[in-house]
Amino acid sequence: MSENKLSLDKRTATGKKLSAIRADGFIPSVVYGDKNEPILAQSTYNDTEKVLRAAGYHSTIDLTVDGKSTMAIVKDVQVDPVSRKIMNVEFQAVSADKAVEATTPIVLVGFETSEANKLHYAILQVMEEVEVKAKPADLPKELTVDVSKLATLDDKITISDIVLPKGVELADKELDAEQIVANLYDPAAEAAAREAADKAAAEAAEEAAPAAEEAAPAAEGEAEKTEE
Repeated sequence: MSENKLSLDKRTATGKKLSAIRADGFIPSVVYGDKNEPILAQSTYNDTEKVLRAAGYHSTIDLTVDGKSTMAIVKDVQVDPVSRKIMNVEFQAVSADKAVEATTPIVLVGFETSEANKLHYAILQVMEEVEVKAKPADLPKELTVDVSKLATLDDKITISDIVLPKGVELADKELDAEQIVANLYDPAAEAAAREAADKAAAEAAEEAAPAAEEAAPAAEGEAEKTEE
């Protein structure tokens, strides 16, 4: 049983009629998978948003569709790009004894105590999540990676540094173990480099200005000769 629960009602409305459903405070959804035909459904906006925030793409949800219980995970959420309101949700029905794939966040911990932080370096996380495979009950809420050992600018965190919980594996077997998850950079050095580049560009522009001014009269003279 999941701690995330959501009640759905079946719907028949599709296409342009979904606007009316949303206007009435509901979110249209579809439940597919588990060898059953897709179920068109809807649920109240507030209840759905609350469950989606808690479950994300990695935790199971106990759906009740017209009185019938189904375990599912969220596969896709469509959001309006302007209002940021949830427009549609896709749920995938799952079985407790069968492994499923889910998107799991990667969370870096311990940077505050690292030597890199003491040197005023900053950490850049370039990979925020990864696809994992596990039985629904074993799906992790997040994957934590200890970065407290980072010290020099050559240090980095890669896929191989992620310790997977028991029963969990990476969904992509061909994912490069050396793919970078996070690395370090020196904000002060980068700021100095940008300042030097800007200064060089400004000096080059100043040097080019007199030459351009001298060339202008000559060009005008040539133009007058041509007209004559």
